[in-house]
Amino acid sequence: MRYRTICLIVVLLLTVAFLLGNWHVFAAPASFSLLFGSVDLPIGVVMVVLMAVIITVAAIYVAIWQSSLLMDYRRQSKELQAQRTLADDAEASRFTALSVLVREEIGALRTELRDTEHSIAATLAEMDDRMSRTTPRSVI
Repeated sequence: MRYRTICLIVVLLLTVAFLLGNWHVFAAPASFSLLFGSVDLPIGVVMVVLMAVIITVAAIYVAIWQSSLLMDYRRQSKELQAQRTLADDAEASRFTALSVLVREEIGALRTELRDTEHSIAATLAEMDDRMSRTTPRSVI
């Protein structure tokens, strides 16, 4: 159990023990003056009823407070999930764009490499032709 629960149970048990130990005082009738008249009731009954009312009001307040916190938590959780989804989608689109860019660049490099190969091959062929035309035939 949590510390607060144990403390609450201990306080409740001490209150019940106090009431039982002093019940003869609490059961003694007392005169209570109300705005419209007076009533003779045992003071213990009045105190127990007042304590029950106070505890009930406090419990209702805590329940309302906790439910508002829970609703706020759920709202924030949904917003956070939406932001995560948005970030994941943005990241996926960046990866897709990067993949397309890399493929385009590799294609451009391949084309440039082929052009360079053809250019070098043509230059070598031209140089070979020149060499064969300008080279004197061997004299025997």
